[in-house]
Amino acid sequence: MYDDPIVDEVRKTRERLAEKHNFDVGAIFEDLRKRQGTLGKRLIRRERKQIAEQGAPPDRYSAALHPGR
Repeated sequence: MYDDPIVDEVRKTRERLAEKHNFDVGAIFEDLRKRQGTLGKRLIRRERKQIAEQGAPPDRYSAALHPGR
């Protein structure tokens, strides 16, 4: 199996946080929320994706290209 250094780092961080907070998920997230609040604008804010418009139905000339429609 291939060892991915990024996955290894994430797992080590997860274990470190779990041990620090006695494996209490609520305490881990509370700590993360506090730390996140101190970062302010450094966090990435993703915009919502726009829903794509539906395409026009095939016309009589393209019907052979789209069987079953």
